[in-house]
Amino acid sequence: MAGPDALLDALDPEQRRVAEALRGPVRVLAGAGTGKTRAITHRIAYGVATGVYAPSEILAVTFTTRAAGEMRQRLRGMGAGAVQARTFHSAALRQLRYFWPHVYGTELPTLIESKLPIVGLAARRQRLATDQATLRDLASEIEWAKVSNVHPDDYARIAPTKGRSVDGVDPATVGKVFAAYEDGKRGQGRMDMEDVLLLNAGMLAEDERVAAQVRRQYKWFVVDEFQDVSPLQSALLDLWLGGRDELCVVGDPAQTIYSFAGADADYLRTFHRKYPQATSVELVRNYRSTPQVITVANTLLKGTSSAGVELKAQRPAGPAVGYFGRSDEVAEASAVAAQIKALRADGRSYSEIAILFRINAQSEAYEEALAAAGVPYTIRGAARFFDRPEVREAITRLRGAARGSSDADSEPMIETVHATLAAMGWTQQPPTARGQVRDRWESWQALIDQAAAFAAGGGALGQFVDDLDRRAADQHAPVAESVTLATFHAAKGLEWDSVFLVGLQDGTLPFSYALESPAAIEEERRLLYVGITRARRDLALSWAAARQPGGRASRKPSRFLDPLLPANARPETAAPKARGARMCGTCGLVLGTNAERRMGRHEHCEPLYDEALFERLKEWRTRTAAHIEKPAYIVFSNHTLEKIAEHRPTSLVQLRRVEGIGETKLNDYGDEVLAIVEEHLALQS
Repeated sequence: MAGPDALLDALDPEQRRVAEALRGPVRVLAGAGTGKTRAITHRIAYGVATGVYAPSEILAVTFTTRAAGEMRQRLRGMGAGAVQARTFHSAALRQLRYFWPHVYGTELPTLIESKLPIVGLAARRQRLATDQATLRDLASEIEWAKVSNVHPDDYARIAPTKGRSVDGVDPATVGKVFAAYEDGKRGQGRMDMEDVLLLNAGMLAEDERVAAQVRRQYKWFVVDEFQDVSPLQSALLDLWLGGRDELCVVGDPAQTIYSFAGADADYLRTFHRKYPQATSVELVRNYRSTPQVITVANTLLKGTSSAGVELKAQRPAGPAVGYFGRSDEVAEASAVAAQIKALRADGRSYSEIAILFRINAQSEAYEEALAAAGVPYTIRGAARFFDRPEVREAITRLRGAARGSSDADSEPMIETVHATLAAMGWTQQPPTARGQVRDRWESWQALIDQAAAFAAGGGALGQFVDDLDRRAADQHAPVAESVTLATFHAAKGLEWDSVFLVGLQDGTLPFSYALESPAAIEEERRLLYVGITRARRDLALSWAAARQPGGRASRKPSRFLDPLLPANARPETAAPKARGARMCGTCGLVLGTNAERRMGRHEHCEPLYDEALFERLKEWRTRTAAHIEKPAYIVFSNHTLEKIAEHRPTSLVQLRRVEGIGETKLNDYGDEVLAIVEEHLALQS
C-alpha cells in the first residue's frame, strides 16, 4: 500500500484539502472534469493509510454499478480494497437479506425484474386500456412517487403541484393505479427497487438492535453524485448515520439533470444548514477540456440559478468551438458526418467521437448520414431507430397498406401514412407530458416527416416502404470501432475527444414541454452544460432552421446559445431577405458580397457538400454537355450538383429526392450519376 505522503503528493491543492479532511461533515462541490473520484478515493485511502479509518467500517455510496466498480478498482490500487463501495440499492439490499429473516421471521419478498406486469394488472382494474408506452410512464410515475415519499392516497393532490402527469391519464386515476399496484405486489410477496430502500429504512426505524448493529459496522460514509439524492435516499442515509456526522458528500449542482426522477439538489446546496460546522471544498481545476470548451461551459451558466463552481482549464489551448446553423436536419446530419470523416482523416479514432442530442428520435437522421458516409456507429442507452418497437410496427403496417391495396400508389401517400400511424396512436399534436408516450410519438413523427419529404419528391407509398427497408439494412451493419450516438442524459459521466452537440434549436433544447416552467428550463440548460463538458478537445454546436429539406425555415437557435454565438453565427444579425436575394446554402441567411453569392455560402460557413465529388460531377457534366452540344447548365445546375455531392445518393429513389432532378433527368442521367457517386465512395472507403 502506498504511504500516506505519496497519496497526497498525487493531488492538486484542492483535492489534497479533500483528502486531508478525514473527519466529517465535509461537502465537496466538484465541477465537471475536476477529478472528484480521484479526490474522494484518495481521501478514503489516506484515511486507511493513516489509521483513522478501518476499511471494513467505511461505506462509499454512488448511483451506478459502473461508478461503484470504478471506485472499488481505484481503492484496490491504493491498498484499500476492503472498503465497501456500492450503490444505494445494493447496500440496502445486502442489509435486508441479512437482517430481514431474523427481524420478521419470514423470507424477504422476491425482487421483481420489472414493474410492468403488475402495473398492467393494476391499470386493467381501473379499466384503462393501456399500451406498453403508457404502462412504462405509469411505472415511472410510481417510482417518482415512492422515492419522493408520496403515498398513493396523496398522489392526486401532490402531483399537480409538482408538475407531474401521465399523458391521457388523470392524476386521480394514476393514484388509484399506484394503490392497486402496491396491493397486487404485496399480495404476490414481491418488492420493487424502491421497496428495497423503503423496507430497509422501515426496518432500521422500527428495530433499534438492527440499527445499532448497522451503525457499529459503518462509521464513515462517503456519498458521490450527491446532487442526485432523492428524499427517500436522504432519509435512509440519515438512518445509517443515526445522528452522527461522519459524512463526506460530493456533487455538482450544475449537473443536476434528474429532477424529473425525484433527485433533489437542495440536499447538496443546503448541506451547511444541516451541518453548520461542515468543511467545504470546491474543486475547480478542470483536467478534461481545453480552455475553449471551458469558456463556453462557464459562460452558459454565468448569472443563472444553475451556476456552480467556475471551472479553470488546465489543458493547453485547443481549436475554437464551432457553431453551425444548417438549413435543415438532413443537412445538419450530413455536415456532421462530413466533419467526422475529416477528423478520421486527421488520425482521430471513431471511438473518441460522439454525437449528442436531446431525445432518442433525433438519432435517425444521424444513423442515416453516418451509414451513407460509411462511418460505423453505436447508440448508447437506446435501440437503433429502426429497432424500436413502434417503428418496426409502423413499417409493418405501412408495408401492409402498400401491398393490400391495388391502388395504394395512386392515393395521396402522406394521407395513407397519417391514417396508418393514427391507428397506432399518433396525433397531430404531441403529448404534453414527458415519458415513453412522448418518445414513441417522436419516433412516429420522424416517420411522418420522412414520408412528407418523400412524397414531395413524387415518391409513392411502396417506394417509401422500400426506402425505409433500405435504410434499416444500411444502418444495421456490424459495428466495430465506432462513433457514439447518445442523448445528453445517457452521456452523463462519459467523455470523448470530439463531441458534436446537435439539434440545438428552441423547442428541442429547451424541449417544448419545459417552456412553461422556469425550473424545467434551467434543467434543460444544465443538460446542455453536461453535453459541453463531455468534450476534451473538439466541440461543435449546431442547429437546423427547418426539420426537412424545403421546409419552412422558422426555427431559431436555442436561447441558451445567445451568450455563446459569435456575431457571424447569429441569425438575428442578418438583414431581411429582399426580392431576388441569394441565401447561404449552409446557414440559410442572406449572402452579402458578390464573392459569397458566386460561392453560394458565406466565407465563414463550411460547404455542406463533398467538394471532391462536386468537382468529379462538374467534369462529367462538361463532357456530357459537349456530347449533346448543349450548355452545361442544361444538364444540371451547379446547385443541383452541390446537392448531389451533399447527399451522395446511392439509389434512383434517393437521387429522385434531390432538388432539381425530375423524371426526365433521372432517366437520362441517373445511372451515370450514381456510378460516379459509387466510384467516389469506394475510393474514400
